[in-house]
Amino acid sequence: MSDTIKKTSIPGLLLIERPTYPDERGFFHEIFRLNELEEVIGRKFNPVQWSHSYSLPKVIRAIHTEEWQKIIYPVTGKVFAAFVDTRPDSKTFKKVETFIFDNSKKDSPHTAIYVAPGVGNSVCVLGDKPLHYMYIVDEYWDNSKAKGIAWNDPDLAIEWPIKDPIISERDRKNPTLRELYPEKF
Repeated sequence: MSDTIKKTSIPGLLLIERPTYPDERGFFHEIFRLNELEEVIGRKFNPVQWSHSYSLPKVIRAIHTEEWQKIIYPVTGKVFAAFVDTRPDSKTFKKVETFIFDNSKKDSPHTAIYVAPGVGNSVCVLGDKPLHYMYIVDEYWDNSKAKGIAWNDPDLAIEWPIKDPIISERDRKNPTLRELYPEKF
């Protein structure tokens, strides 16, 4: 295992923590190195799309569970991130991991997150500043392949740190894990 890539309790969910190099101008930071990541995940990661998401305070972008690999990098803003293993054959199916990320400090390491196919990811903007985050994926966006899980799924019992969140109409319509995989409950 690389000393910059940390495992979590969900297989395929990795924290990539790399140092910043500050000086009087600001800082420099490498987000990830492909060779290190591929060595840890044991497979190729060939990014084909790089996306930028902007979210206002109190926004929750619900649990998205696409079937492609991605690296998420919160650029500015403070974020509560929730990850869920939605792979029905996984030993950690239904497991939730949460983290708070704030990559705005120039003199501390910054964190990116590798998300394997089938691991759901969600973000909740904390504080009074918007969140900018970028992500790269190894498949082109295809709405027909996009899936989601209800942000307030009672079986997951995610303790969101805000009241009255702003949630898109699409994310409000996401099913629960129990609705998708009733045989697993």
